[in-house]
Amino acid sequence: MSRPLDRIDRRILATLQLEARITNQELAKRVGLSPAPCWRRLKRLESEGIIAGYATLLSAPAIGLPVQAYAQVSLENHHGETVAAFDRLVRDRPEVLECHSMSGTNDYLLRIVAASMEAYEHFLSTYLLQLAAVRSVNTSFVLRTKKFTTQLPLA
Repeated sequence: MSRPLDRIDRRILATLQLEARITNQELAKRVGLSPAPCWRRLKRLESEGIIAGYATLLSAPAIGLPVQAYAQVSLENHHGETVAAFDRLVRDRPEVLECHSMSGTNDYLLRIVAASMEAYEHFLSTYLLQLAAVRSVNTSFVLRTKKFTTQLPLA
């Protein structure tokens, strides 16, 4: 069990969410610590899983993936082999960025990127709808993104 986050931990996390490539020296300076204690706190936050990892965020349209879709998926049943087949597809298909098991009418919500509407239709008809496990898919396409952030609120 990890200990509660204190004010300095929260400052470290807030700073890293804005600028993950910051040096430990600069991070320590911004949060009011010397480098060694800052480094120890950072390593603790990583080892406790509070910092899950570091990533470079790419612009999907800039690399040829301008279509973003949210697909609500319902399965025929929740038998082990049904869910396992669906899980394999989700894990193996690079266009599926996120998969969430949902409460409500549908079983899953997928976030999918594609190079074109035709590429999305190909993914849908060739992979997702070919699974016997899939009962239905209802897709909504992103027309414009009004807000996108990876920063979690640190109250």
